[in-house]
Amino acid sequence: MEKRNTKAWLYLLPALFFLGFFMVYPLIDVFIYSFEEGYNFASQTYFGVGSYNYAYVLRDPYFLQAVKNTLILVIITVPLSTAFALLLSAALSSIKPLRNLFQTVYFLPYVTNTLAVGLVFMILFKKTAYSDGMINLLINWFGGSSVDFIDGPYWAKMFVLCFYTIWIVMPFKVLLLTSALASVNQNYYNAARVDGTSKRRIFLRITLPMISPTVFYLVITGFIGAFKAYSDAVALFGTDLNAAGMNTIVGYVYDMLYGNSGGYPSYASAAAILLFVIVLTITCINLLVSKKHVHYS
Repeated sequence: MEKRNTKAWLYLLPALFFLGFFMVYPLIDVFIYSFEEGYNFASQTYFGVGSYNYAYVLRDPYFLQAVKNTLILVIITVPLSTAFALLLSAALSSIKPLRNLFQTVYFLPYVTNTLAVGLVFMILFKKTAYSDGMINLLINWFGGSSVDFIDGPYWAKMFVLCFYTIWIVMPFKVLLLTSALASVNQNYYNAARVDGTSKRRIFLRITLPMISPTVFYLVITGFIGAFKAYSDAVALFGTDLNAAGMNTIVGYVYDMLYGNSGGYPSYASAAAILLFVIVLTITCINLLVSKKHVHYS
């Protein structure tokens, strides 16, 4: 047995090395940078150690705006995208003709370049001197007034960002949920039909519990993905997200390193650690909730 364990560790050694070098070491390094005040990349020097970087970041209005945007994005997109994906998956599972074709069509947005999809959304929603955009044409057709979704009010820009994010992430969720629904044992459904159970009760009492591990996985990865959002906002509103009021936490970290306000790795590290703490806290809460509501067969 001891020889087998040694052999197993030898197999795992390369993976553990890469995991430690590319994930654990950078995390420790960022944590150290976050306490080094006035760190300079060029000279590799700093003038003090303390919590000033965290105090500065937590008072920075750009960071607070980024946190607000990210939280709104998370709260809106994760539940809605999961719910819509579940409904679409249930509908696809009940359709036998052309099922594979429909699944392929719904999966296409996931394999399409994010920036390309963002440009299409920008064209659809952007109001210019020459055109109000297709969405505004539809709004006008129903009697509403045109809205500048890209350069207009905050709620309009947030609506476009949430809509775009849901559009991007839903295909992957549909794919996994469709596979989960297909793996549910049909004997449960047959027994429920024999007892005269309604479709709604079958869905709530059989389908949801049986696919709850997949739903839980999608919720966890959805929260993490939404907190890491950055390219989505860039695709819609350009690189100067602070000016547009649509920056995210990851965008704030990038700006502190390379953007117009760049050159502050200590502030960027502090913001990155704060993001890590937020994501870790929400993940732990989800894990605690899953113990009661997730059923592993």
